[in-house]
Amino acid sequence: MALWQGKSRRKPTGGRRVFSRGKRRFEISREKQYTKIGRQSLKDYRGMGGSHKSGMLVAEYANVADKKNKTVQKSKILSVSVNPADPNYVQRNIINKGARIKTELGDAIVTSRPGQDGAINAILVDKN
Repeated sequence: MALWQGKSRRKPTGGRRVFSRGKRRFEISREKQYTKIGRQSLKDYRGMGGSHKSGMLVAEYANVADKKNKTVQKSKILSVSVNPADPNYVQRNIINKGARIKTELGDAIVTSRPGQDGAINAILVDKN
């Protein structure tokens, strides 16, 4: 099902808005692609004006930044431990921005948007 990103038929006051035209193709967004754990897979998307985005469908590694040592290391993703966007995403191992993932270096919070950036960047969480 396509997601429509046009204006609502209701005004902020609750009144009805009457349009002089129907829906247009450029008002349709692309389908949501959830990033899962496994062997890495990317998908290229064409944007408006011919721009390109690469979305990550499946991820195996994350770029994990350690604030104490001021280093960034590539680390293997083991699982998703917490996801504030949707508790169901934890069971399905879906990664998005704000998700807490278990890596070989320890727990980390994802700071990038893998479905739009094509990479997973994360910051290591202190074990206090």
